[in-house]
Amino acid sequence: MPTFTAFENSPDRGKGQARDMRVRWALEEVGLPYDVRLVSFAAMKDPAHLARHPFGQIPTYEDGDLALFESGAIVLHIAERHDGLLPKDANARSRAIAWMFAALNTLERPIVEFGMTMLFERDKSWYEERLPVLKDRVRIRLGELSRRLGEAEWLDGTFSAGDLMMVTVLRRLNASRLLEEYPDLSAYVARGEARPAFRRAFDAQLAVFTAASTGR
Repeated sequence: MPTFTAFENSPDRGKGQARDMRVRWALEEVGLPYDVRLVSFAAMKDPAHLARHPFGQIPTYEDGDLALFESGAIVLHIAERHDGLLPKDANARSRAIAWMFAALNTLERPIVEFGMTMLFERDKSWYEERLPVLKDRVRIRLGELSRRLGEAEWLDGTFSAGDLMMVTVLRRLNASRLLEEYPDLSAYVARGEARPAFRRAFDAQLAVFTAASTGR
């Protein structure tokens, strides 16, 4: 049974934005049972964890003699070995993988930079000047994605690992309300969140935070 690591006490306060959510969702989509190893922030810097993830982050993933880190690599591994997240057609399969890379490289980078600035740089003298620049960078990418999605249900035909990664990346904008400027993208994310596998994954991650916050 595969095992992945997740925060012992999630910093997103159960909002389903920590990157282990992507792994949980992928495993739920393909119907694969799994175990979760919860780690503290201190344990993430221990040699045992660093042997699995050289940068001391989560998630890590172990299945037999295979150990992986990076959520995108883990989701791709799951998708390639189990039905449900990649199309059978070779070209469609490659396009789905391209959307995974687009989510992580083209969309997530400006979104994370924008989010981190809002969280940790409000006291800086240049905050008020920098924030609109970062916001506009995000808007550019959202506009491009919106034009490509159009009225389609998913990015390229049926739901795939590309949609899974894109939805989890876009959800990082929930607190900023930027996504509300693009009704088609908001609806796209809502469709992803309505999938039964997403709900199971979300509830499982929320249960960890709830247990930690109540001391159970």
